[in-house]
Amino acid sequence: MLAFDIKGVKSFLRAAAMKEGIYFDNNATTRTAPEVVEAMRPYFSEHYGNASSLHRFGQRARSAIEEARAKVARFLGAEPEEIVFVSGGTEANNLAIKGVVYTQSKHGKHIITSSIEHHAVGRPCEQLREMGFRITILPVDRYGMVDPEAVLKEITRETILISIMSSNNEIGTIQPIGEIAHIAHEKGILFHTDAVQSAGKQNISVKEWGVDLLTISGHKFHGPKGIGVLYIKKGIKIIPQIYGGDQEVGYRAGTEPVPLIVGLGKACQLASLRIMDRLEYVSQLRNYMEKGIKERVDDIIINGHPSLRLPNTSSISFLYAMGEAIMVQLDVKGIAVSTGSACTSGTEEPSHVLSAIGLAPETAKGTIRFSLSHYNNRKEVDYLLEVLPEIVRNIRELSPLYKKRKNI
Repeated sequence: MLAFDIKGVKSFLRAAAMKEGIYFDNNATTRTAPEVVEAMRPYFSEHYGNASSLHRFGQRARSAIEEARAKVARFLGAEPEEIVFVSGGTEANNLAIKGVVYTQSKHGKHIITSSIEHHAVGRPCEQLREMGFRITILPVDRYGMVDPEAVLKEITRETILISIMSSNNEIGTIQPIGEIAHIAHEKGILFHTDAVQSAGKQNISVKEWGVDLLTISGHKFHGPKGIGVLYIKKGIKIIPQIYGGDQEVGYRAGTEPVPLIVGLGKACQLASLRIMDRLEYVSQLRNYMEKGIKERVDDIIINGHPSLRLPNTSSISFLYAMGEAIMVQLDVKGIAVSTGSACTSGTEEPSHVLSAIGLAPETAKGTIRFSLSHYNNRKEVDYLLEVLPEIVRNIRELSPLYKKRKNI
C-alpha cells in the first residue's frame, strides 16, 4: 500500500490551482498588462507602416509614435521632445553615459558613480576607464544608501558626469536623487539616473528630481520587452551611439518598433492610474510577507533601507542556507523568485550589491529576492509562507555551520 504525504499533495494541488505558478520575480521582468497587449495588436497586422514613410500607412504609424511619446512624457513630467525611444534600459544607459562623456571630454574625464549600480551602468564606466577616463565608485552604507556629502567630496574640476541609480534592483533602496542632482548642478555637472526599477513603483518627476538624463525600460512595469526610453533634458547635447537613419531626432538610428512604442505608452498611462492605491496595496502585501517569514523562519536578515525602499521589493538573507537551493526548491513548489539580479544569475560570485552593503560572501549567497506586483495576492503569499519554512529547514540540515550552531 502506498503512503501518501497528504500535506504535500495538498500543497501541490494548491499550486496547480494557481495556473502556471506564482510569480514573485517582478524586478526581473513583469507580465505584460492585457491592456498593453491589446493596444499593440493592431500595429502588428493592420497599421504596419514604416513611420518614416510619407504615405498614409507611414503617417498612421508616425501618429501612434507621437501619441505614445506624449504619454511617456506625461508619465515622467517631461516634454515630448525630450523623450528618445531605444531598445531598453541597457541601451539607454549606454547612450546616456557614453553620449555625454564624448561631448564633455574636452572639459574633463572624471565620472562619479556608485558601487551598487546595475551592470548596464557599471560596465560602460569600466570600458571608459580603459579609454583613459577616471571613474570614482562611491561606497554605500549598510542599507545601500549613497551619501550626498560623499558625492560632493569626490567632485573635481575634471568631473563631467554623475550617474546614480534612483532605486536598487536587488535590495530596493531609494536614493536621495534630488539632493545629489542639486549638488551636481551647483558644480555645473550633468546628472544621470537609471530609473529602470523606479518606473511604476515611485512617482517620477524629472523636473522635481532635477535630472538631466533618465532611463526607463518598458518590461519592468508591465510593458513589452525590447523598448525603453532615455529622457534628455532640453538643451543637453549627446553623441549618438548607433548611426544610420535620422530617427529619434538623430539620437537613435533604426526603424521604430511601432507596436512596442505604442505598448510602452500604454504602460505609462496605466502606471499613472491610481498609482498611490497600487503602491499601497503592494507595500502592504510585501510587509505581510516579511512579517510572516520572520515569524516562521529564524536567522534571517532583511536587506535594504527599512523605510526608503521600493514597496514591492524584499531581499532576505537566510543564514546557513544557499539561496540557489532555496530558489530551486521554491520553483519545484511552483514559486518563482530570484537570488539577485536576473542579469547576473548563474554566476558563482556573490552579488556585488550585497557585497557593497557589507554582507559576508556566505550570507550574500543565502539571499533571495522577492519582488511583487499588483497582480499578486495574499493567497499566493500564504502559500509561500506554508512551504518556505520546511524548504529552508531541510537545506540548513545539510549545513555543517548550522549543525554546529544548533549543537546537532
